[in-house]
Amino acid sequence: MKRRKPSNLTYGVDDPVPLPTCLLLGLQHSFQVTTALIFAMIVVQEMGGSQEVAGIFISMSLLAGGIATLLQALNRKGIGSGYFAPSICEPAYISASLLAAKIGGLPLVLGMTALSGILEMAISRFVHRMRKVFTPEVMGLVVAMVGISIIPIAVRNFLGITESRPAINPHVLMVSIVTLGIMVAITVWNKGKLRLFSVIIGMVTGYVVSFLTGLMPSAHIQQIFSKPLLALPNVTQLRWSFDASLILPFAIASLCASVKTIGNLATCQKINDADWKRPEMSNIRKGLFADGLGMSISGMIGGMGQSTASSNIGLSLGTGATSRQIAFTTGGILIALAFFPRFAEIFVVMPQPVMGATPLFAICFIIFTGFQIMMSRMMDSRKIFILGISLIFGLSVSALLQVYTQIENPWMRPIFTSSLYIATLLAILLTILFQIGLTKRSRQYLEAGKTTYEHIRDLMEQHGALWGARQEVVNRAVSALNELMEMISAEELTKKPIQMDMSFDEFSLDLILQYEGKPIDMTGTYIQPQILEENISIMQLSLCMIRKDVDRLDVTEKGDQQRIVLHYDH
Repeated sequence: MKRRKPSNLTYGVDDPVPLPTCLLLGLQHSFQVTTALIFAMIVVQEMGGSQEVAGIFISMSLLAGGIATLLQALNRKGIGSGYFAPSICEPAYISASLLAAKIGGLPLVLGMTALSGILEMAISRFVHRMRKVFTPEVMGLVVAMVGISIIPIAVRNFLGITESRPAINPHVLMVSIVTLGIMVAITVWNKGKLRLFSVIIGMVTGYVVSFLTGLMPSAHIQQIFSKPLLALPNVTQLRWSFDASLILPFAIASLCASVKTIGNLATCQKINDADWKRPEMSNIRKGLFADGLGMSISGMIGGMGQSTASSNIGLSLGTGATSRQIAFTTGGILIALAFFPRFAEIFVVMPQPVMGATPLFAICFIIFTGFQIMMSRMMDSRKIFILGISLIFGLSVSALLQVYTQIENPWMRPIFTSSLYIATLLAILLTILFQIGLTKRSRQYLEAGKTTYEHIRDLMEQHGALWGARQEVVNRAVSALNELMEMISAEELTKKPIQMDMSFDEFSLDLILQYEGKPIDMTGTYIQPQILEENISIMQLSLCMIRKDVDRLDVTEKGDQQRIVLHYDH
């Protein structure tokens, strides 16, 4: 697929990256990925797991994240989008995983996680048929809500708030401001390649300042060196189990993760293509399959549910480096971290200010990238209500959590304690509801030899403006329709009026022409015009020209009745 690299990218998805730069960027993204290990620790703490169990769970989550990152970047044999979209411990699975942990411990978490991956792979097989549901507005909302849902955790760490100390810690706040300030200053005011490493520089600064101010005690340094340099995770204690009552919570979590991944991959397409107009669903289909496969692998080897990281995609946009070479490097580093306990321990003892400042830096890009996706189409009353209602009730979780937690149904409770779950489900349900009456139709009659180019142009532009169709699609429709009418006239296929039914539903424009007369000969129309022989017929040449202007051309014959469909993706 041909892409035009945006000017704000230093290294686009297909660009080679110098090895030292690639290693540093891979390390920076690995730092970002490991901040999501806090979600794995929450699950372990809730199930009352031992330090050994926590170590295995974290190591296997890192290993699974590395494998999933490599799968996503592959783009081979129907697996992977080919974009740099690292995988992290997915926050969308926290509620369902906590429920599983309380009922059946780690074995149930792992078994249901593996099942969720299978569900996501199943969704990927027909996601291209769900384009009317997974609209840019829904995908953008999910991306934005993922960023918004991380805000409470990030801000608590930024302010130094803990369960034992609910007040703001001024020492933590000071270091957080310094850490975030370094990242922002380099990104905003440095025009060179230094901005590529803004996050890693900020994080190193946060570690150093935290140590100097006592926020990172010397015991943490000793804890790092107490771990072996190289060791294989002990997986002999891993077990798996399943519970039918948890299928619905995990299915909803899988749906949310799928929608988020679709939004993330659409974001990858958008930030890597200056001419981006709409999500490419065939590419997303492969990426979603890789995401589900990574999820199942994580459950099978003993890790937490994985999914593409909005924060890392936002980080790649912020640093201006989205090359898939960095994806392979990041995946390799994550896999290596699973076998280097001492190195991994550096991330486990990450100071609170760093754990607050780093996500906040990426969240800025996540939220506004989501808004950009939402606003990539013109707003009407339907879209405003879909986004507005979903966003309002999604945000209400933080303000009214005590109300939602009173829901007694164990299958439904996880949904109503997650801003991401509520916003996603509402957006999908409202999108389906508002499909009623969305398709717009019109019937016109054309006459071969009498209908002029000007008439076709005025007709299509009038309906295009009324329906809100993109001008580029209207122009292509005018060109193809005019060529078709000239061919019918030149070949004298009919002298009777031609019925044309037009339909538009925001996702596609279809022109269906029917007439009584001679059939259209489709022989040779799949040959490229530049290599056609000189004795090509006018009909074959015209059909070749028409094919260049449509996304799909269908011609059928039933007796004397001829039917031609000009289809355009919108």
